[in-house]
Amino acid sequence: MDLSSSLSIATSGLHAIDYQLSVVSQNVANQSVSGYVSESATVVSRTPGGLRAGVVAGSTVLNVNKALQASLYNQNAKVAESDALSNSLSAITSIQGSTDTDTTTSTGSSNSLPDSLGNIQSTLTSLAATPLESSAQTAVISAAKTLTSNIHTLSDAYTAQRQTAQDNIVSTVSTVNSQLTQIGSLSAQIMSLKASGADSADLENQRLEAMNSLSSNLSVTFSESSNGDMVVRTEDGTELPTRPDQMGKPYNSIKLPTSTWPLSASNTTLSASTVYSSDTSTANPDLFISLDGTGDIKSHLTGGTLGANITLRDTTYPKMQAQLDSFSYTLISRFSNAGVSLFTNGSTSTPSSNPTGTTPNGLVGLSSALSVDSEYTADPSKLSSGGDTSTTKGDISAITNVLNETFGTSSADTTGSLAAPSSGLGPDGSISLGFSGSQGILALATSLTSDQASVASEASNGFTYASSVQTTLQTAVSSVSGVNVNNEMAKVVALQNAYTANAKVISTVQTMFSALLNAIN
Repeated sequence: MDLSSSLSIATSGLHAIDYQLSVVSQNVANQSVSGYVSESATVVSRTPGGLRAGVVAGSTVLNVNKALQASLYNQNAKVAESDALSNSLSAITSIQGSTDTDTTTSTGSSNSLPDSLGNIQSTLTSLAATPLESSAQTAVISAAKTLTSNIHTLSDAYTAQRQTAQDNIVSTVSTVNSQLTQIGSLSAQIMSLKASGADSADLENQRLEAMNSLSSNLSVTFSESSNGDMVVRTEDGTELPTRPDQMGKPYNSIKLPTSTWPLSASNTTLSASTVYSSDTSTANPDLFISLDGTGDIKSHLTGGTLGANITLRDTTYPKMQAQLDSFSYTLISRFSNAGVSLFTNGSTSTPSSNPTGTTPNGLVGLSSALSVDSEYTADPSKLSSGGDTSTTKGDISAITNVLNETFGTSSADTTGSLAAPSSGLGPDGSISLGFSGSQGILALATSLTSDQASVASEASNGFTYASSVQTTLQTAVSSVSGVNVNNEMAKVVALQNAYTANAKVISTVQTMFSALLNAIN
């Protein structure tokens, strides 16, 4: 080995150190960036013809445990889903208040359905004792108005939160599109670099950040092809294209990244009668999420923020609305059956029992139309004059009937035509009540409130648990992929020493060259 070879080898060492130092610098600079994966430099010996010729920089490697990373992506979706559910449902629980464990009598100052209904029972009991007192008569009407107001508030909250979910679906679809096509754009660059033998680590790191962000919006899996491309699939295996060429279309047919492709969702205003249906012949296309402008892929999109809002829009709030509509119908019918038609659907105290019809021709949206009968608000004394028949002042027979029958718990008071509609509910008849309709009116109110509170509680508890698991996984991933600044600084010291040594070799070779030239001269 001659001096020229020694100089070349030492110089290659300096170049390799420069490369390694740049990787260390990249790690340190990004150590606080969420989703950044630490990189490791690789240096390999150069041996042309079997002869040692120094070193050369190899490919930069990302420090990733793919199985661990996949678990974190899955957990990200669970955390985001339960968080979105919990945040939305908290608006309902804040209105409902708490429930009383006694389902035969319930009085209180909260706006919960059991308390509001219990206050009517309490004022009716007082009126039965002093039937001719106008203050006792108006107290019943006031309590009835409070109940209808609270029911309206709940119904409005369902509609508002469902509309928010719809709006969130549209905005999240745009975000998902941006993340998918960002992955696709980066993958195209990565494939090009790999094909030419160039380093693609920094682009792969950017792609991992996009993948991490996407996993919070939708439950997805990732698989990397041998050429460096990335395939994205939903939880059930449905492939989501990240570039047009993954669907057999020209790559440049769509400029990437974009927020408008491959998925699309429409802005629309919802009502109680707006329902999602997988039957495209009867469904509202405004509720579809299409892929590449055609069909409906909604059923394949689960988990994450998007999946949560789909659940809220198409399942959670339609069921809550149907429960409240069923309760409102039962409220009207049981008071009317006892001879005091205190409540109406806005036009009649004998509303249609059609579970899929829209008010006034059915139950759908009945809770928002519920009102206190104008005959009783105009003349509260009818309550203590025989009720609907209005015969003799001081006649408390109708009040007694309401207390014994409307608030009764026997099978005669809670079954048959007096049972709350329990199945075939909602605009498409697909919703079930979720609890027995053959209960006392107070028990029905308590069951409704408890059932909906349990949905919110499950989401809240799910978020707490999912977040705990996520933290554990993040710690595990960080131990593999995170940047350890102390380790990086140790590398800097080692590289400094190596740089000094290589520089010393070069300096020595230069001195020897000078001595040789002087000797020749």
